Amino acid sequence: MGKFNFDKSDFEKVKNNAEIFYNSIGEVYSPYFKEKIAFNAKGWEHLKFKRREKPRLPQDQYMRFRLISLAVEIIKSSHTLQGIWETSKFERIRINSRTENIFKPVNYYEFIAVIKRNRVKLILKRINGGQIFFWSLIPFWGMDKSTMSRILHDGFPDED
Repeated sequence: MGKFNFDKSDFEKVKNNAEIFYNSIGEVYSPYFKEKIAFNAKGWEHLKFKRREKPRLPQDQYMRFRLISLAVEIIKSSHTLQGIWETSKFERIRINSRTENIFKPVNYYEFIAVIKRNRVKLILKRINGGQIFFWSLIPFWGMDKSTMSRILHDGFPDED
């Protein structure tokens, strides 16, 4: 992510406002999928952590929190899918009041948008044919230093 300065109180304010907004969303209808997309705890946790017990840098979290409202706009207005990644992986699933890691098919759906002068990539996730839910919002493009080409993320929707 780009270098910029912000103080801790600004970070906490942006984070708290984003969390209140995120928790108020619930579900958003997608014209592309013709179904509702859930905004659940898994998506919120992914905004804060790359993977379990590996937090994102504060700058990374800050940018995602500031742009979270764009996720709703993108879902509501997107009629074209830009990418899909199909894989199988271990997912933490709640079964009979306990959490287990179970190998499941997983699909990641990618939408790219420019809204209010912000370039973002939105990733939605579906585990084993279940309900689609918000997974990630990746702000602006970076540059691959070796090829000097634009990149949107590291190429792993599970961590981006």
